[in-house]
Amino acid sequence: MRSLALSLPLLLSYAVAAINIVITNDDGWATAQIRQQFDTLSSAGHSVVLSAPALNQSGKSSLSSTPKPLTEPCEFDTCPTGSPAEGFNSSNTRLNYVNGYPVDAARYGIQTLASKFFNGAKPDLVVSGPNVGSNLGLVVLFSGTVGAASDSALSGVPAVAFSGSSGSQVSYTTLASTPDAASSVAARTYADLTATFVRTLVQGARGAGAPLLPAGVIVNVNYAAVDACAGAGAYEWVFSRLVWNIFETDTTTCGSEHLPSESSVVGKGCYASVTVLDAQSKLDANASMQALVKERLEGLPFTCLPS
Repeated sequence: MRSLALSLPLLLSYAVAAINIVITNDDGWATAQIRQQFDTLSSAGHSVVLSAPALNQSGKSSLSSTPKPLTEPCEFDTCPTGSPAEGFNSSNTRLNYVNGYPVDAARYGIQTLASKFFNGAKPDLVVSGPNVGSNLGLVVLFSGTVGAASDSALSGVPAVAFSGSSGSQVSYTTLASTPDAASSVAARTYADLTATFVRTLVQGARGAGAPLLPAGVIVNVNYAAVDACAGAGAYEWVFSRLVWNIFETDTTTCGSEHLPSESSVVGKGCYASVTVLDAQSKLDANASMQALVKERLEGLPFTCLPS
């Protein structure tokens, strides 16, 4: 009975925070990291639809094209040559590929799949990633993971880009075949961290009676390497900016009006950097927008970097 009493509030907190999510990336629909993230968010009670590129489309920024039938197999031979431009996993129709760029995959999830799986409603949130490899500083300008999130936000759907220093471009089948591999550990750790972030964002926004995110911004989250971190619980969250800039005034954090750079955060150890970006420019948002987002996420909670 004691265990039930302890678990019931936790279960209720997940139920309160359950939302409709489209998940995408630029590494492809069959990588270990996106499939683990799909499973973890689904297990947390969210209604999740995966819509990601059929092939690895890393570094494609905000490019877009009309999806076309495949002239080669999907990554890891998950669909054959000649497959249609959009398709799905026969055993789970919530797992979808798009033979296009990350932006095209996100749009397909928002414009086509959401109405099918969310009873005609738009998604509440787009989760882009976790990317295999970091997206720090001005690298975001070239990132397909960030590009998909930015395009989603500009279409009116709140979006967050997630990236992790660890992990490999490997098939989702390795999660079961080699569960102790570094890539599998990274996928599970980053998926758990992302689920925590999403739950906190939803609860914070609902508590404030506000949208998940202000219009016109995205959040860029980067996770440090898992090597020296004993699971998701070892990570701490730090509010940051793309590049440290003495000439810019940020929202006051840790007694300073100058936020640390993302790179300085993830380079310190078991930390996750949280940066607010303008969805159009993909550069740092202003202090007022930073403050609005930070308020929604205070439940993470945020910490200060050691001096």
